Amino acid sequence: QVNFVVCQLFALLAAFWFRTYLHSSKTSPFIRHVVATLLGLYLALFCFGWYALHFVIQSGISYYIMIIIGVENMHKYCFVFALGYLTVCQITRVYIFDYGQYSADFSGPMMIITQKITSLAFEIHDGMFRKNEDLTPSQRCLAVRRMPSLLEYLSYNCNFMGILAGPLCSYKDYITFIEGRSYQLQQSEANGKEDTKYEQPDPSPNIAVAQKLLICGLSLLFHMTITKTLPVEYNIDDNFRATASWPVKFFYLYVSLMAARPKYYFAWTLADAINNAAGFGFRGYDKNGVTRWDLISNLRIQQIEFSTSFKMFLDNWNIQTALWLKRVCYERATFSPTIQTFILSAIWHGVYPGYYLTFLTGVLMTLAARAIRNNIRHYFVESPAVKLCYDIITWMATQVAISYTVVPFVLLSVKPSFTFYSSCYFCLHIASILVLLVFPLKRTQKGSKRHESVQPAWSKKLEEENLLQKNSYSTTNNSFSQKQEITCRYQALKQ
Repeated sequence: QVNFVVCQLFALLAAFWFRTYLHSSKTSPFIRHVVATLLGLYLALFCFGWYALHFVIQSGISYYIMIIIGVENMHKYCFVFALGYLTVCQITRVYIFDYGQYSADFSGPMMIITQKITSLAFEIHDGMFRKNEDLTPSQRCLAVRRMPSLLEYLSYNCNFMGILAGPLCSYKDYITFIEGRSYQLQQSEANGKEDTKYEQPDPSPNIAVAQKLLICGLSLLFHMTITKTLPVEYNIDDNFRATASWPVKFFYLYVSLMAARPKYYFAWTLADAINNAAGFGFRGYDKNGVTRWDLISNLRIQQIEFSTSFKMFLDNWNIQTALWLKRVCYERATFSPTIQTFILSAIWHGVYPGYYLTFLTGVLMTLAARAIRNNIRHYFVESPAVKLCYDIITWMATQVAISYTVVPFVLLSVKPSFTFYSSCYFCLHIASILVLLVFPLKRTQKGSKRHESVQPAWSKKLEEENLLQKNSYSTTNNSFSQKQEITCRYQALKQ
């Protein structure tokens, strides 16, 4: 863990140096790719030793699969290989070396690389094999129209900005950043025959980086003080279970799981700051003209802590992973997309039984929360006072439900997880089943409308925002957002 933090702080310094001395206006994309890759592999070697070879092996074999299989089926083979290789490494680490250890390990970066390998394989398949009219708007904008070189592929997977903690980014966004096109606007003329390019000085990320480093410091301080005094394991302590009242049990459940979150806030926010320091992650300006550096941000802390629904919590937690699950699984699933997506999420996270208990419980909670929201929420939104009471109640219910769901994710093993659930008499499991029996889920239409209507909790609102704002990070002011989306669709059709 110390190695991990030291390497990330070194990566932060390297990111400032990379933006200053290897800026795209001064250096060729080839040099930027080489330096980003070598620095990434050096950090991996320093942090994980020779286990870092797994990163190169997984990426190299996946690239070979893409070349020899061809664009028609390579996404399937890359998906199976990358996820299978990750799973084998996780099984080896967990059941042979250090079961139950929380220390940073090489499978963490492999999880991010697996996301990148599979995402790029699907994006190339969409861009080089599928017809434009068969793609969704987001697939069309993310589609890759040419096979990347080996250097570009390794740079995307193993660059120093994201090799240790991510976050996931699209291949097109990364290449745009390396080639220095992040701050240019491609605007098509009304007749569709001519493109005009606008350029601007690069906005500085220093304020955004400073704000995120402050959040990192506060999260680390909270983790090293409060978290240790509120262990999640105390929820299954025999004396606590025997003597505590139900309100006390649920209150401690909430505060102990809330105290477990700052370590994720620290790691993900620091990773975001590193990318921003290198100049990556700009997404335009807000309505007040303030720069936005959240293109690849992985969480929104305020929305997480004050979420009033399961959907709102998942919308703002591990955002890039949620988008990956949607793009490679949910919107491509032929049946039971919600269940398939939760299963893939569990497999990707690792092989501890607690992960599977959490995500199977999550399926129930998600469906039950959706049923309640669809059937009763509209009765409480007319009056501001009534809606305030409704929001307070749903905030309390959401925080308890989230905490109840993720206990096995923290405890890892089957026995302590069932000890906890049995001490609660599986109350929320039973309540979710009863909700699904009483409140019917809305029937969905076939085809594309089916996916839209049953879109999982994390995806619909966030994906709509991404479609409108994803490409606007290269604009000079907020008024260009609409033009940018039109440009993206026009260019995809032209290609």
